[in-house]
Amino acid sequence: MTDVLLTMEAAFNSIRAHTLRSLLTVLGIVIGVASVIAVVSIFQGMSASITEQFAGLGANNLSVRAETSFEDQLQGRRSRIAISDYQRLHDSVQHLAELSPTLDVLGDHGGNVSAGRVEAFTRVIASSPSYQHSRQVYPRIGRFITEADNDSRRRVCVLGETLRENLNLPANPLGQYIRIGSEWFKVVGIMEERGEVFGFSQDDFVLMPFATGLALVSDPAQVDLRIDLQARDRSNLEFLRDRVEQVLRQSRRLAASAPDDFKVETADQLGDSLQTVINLVTTVFVGVVGISLVVGGIGIMNIMLVSVTERTREIGICKALGASSRSILLQFLGEAVLLSALGGLIGVAIGYAGGLLASSLIPGLPAAVVPWWTALLSVAFSGLVGVIFGLIPAAKAARLDPIEALRYE
Repeated sequence: MTDVLLTMEAAFNSIRAHTLRSLLTVLGIVIGVASVIAVVSIFQGMSASITEQFAGLGANNLSVRAETSFEDQLQGRRSRIAISDYQRLHDSVQHLAELSPTLDVLGDHGGNVSAGRVEAFTRVIASSPSYQHSRQVYPRIGRFITEADNDSRRRVCVLGETLRENLNLPANPLGQYIRIGSEWFKVVGIMEERGEVFGFSQDDFVLMPFATGLALVSDPAQVDLRIDLQARDRSNLEFLRDRVEQVLRQSRRLAASAPDDFKVETADQLGDSLQTVINLVTTVFVGVVGISLVVGGIGIMNIMLVSVTERTREIGICKALGASSRSILLQFLGEAVLLSALGGLIGVAIGYAGGLLASSLIPGLPAAVVPWWTALLSVAFSGLVGVIFGLIPAAKAARLDPIEALRYE
């Protein structure tokens, strides 16, 4: 143990004696680790944000949407969840607390709405009163749409906070009118804010009664619905899912051998799907920026080889005084490992600061999160790089003949 401490002390003194060169040597390690930590912190922040968003949807929710196979897409065909599918679910599926259809009235990408002379592009949604319960979002001001609104096809709507700001409406715009397409709608509520995900606002929308939105669609046969279902009891969730799939296959007249052209997912599955994508992207990014660590390791090996050459006479004197080849090997190897580990620590600090800076400067990017294991693994991997790339210079130093080393000029 004492020998190890003495070896590390000698390595530290050697690094301190050449501070500038040491910093330049570990620059590649610092850049590599900082890049890895910054990337991981940003994507882990996104992951935490997604987990929080989908936790709010409830553990007993199901979501139904159309799914078009790649082959059908190539042939120009598109699967849709039709009104008849929704009606069949409404009439046939039991154990439901909520059943909420959602329709994009002006298309998947949205359309223009206006208030006075101010116009804004936004998502125009039609849904039922149970939308607020299935999505766990409620009015901040005023009220939500009601069954009476839906039955009478009233021209009433609720707005997201972002759309209210974009239309330059007052903080309390209840009773004012906005124009959607060629129709005027009365604002009856403003929804509570939900913030942004991946830079996209969740509050940039206008929502109207489902029957009203359906009446505005030019071709009801071409509508594509998304349906949210909420089970009364979480223990019935799997049974409910199987029943929904069975009813939809019957409604869509799918043959027994035909694959589903729709998707039934729980909130957990939706979150897991996005989580899988984030983990894959994180792995790719970390692999790319991790190349900097290899470059940094090569830099350490080069400088250590130069150091061995510069200190040849010093090595010869140490061996002449009784130093073993093992102690010389450990000293130079310890110096390489210490350099790498210090570079790793500096890289962790810079990377975390970079992640925080990016999350604060880029709108909609969630706060950076650095798991403890990431920092520990980065420093440990940096040390491993030092061992791998420091072994050759250390072995070269240990193999020097003391007589030849003393003669070296």
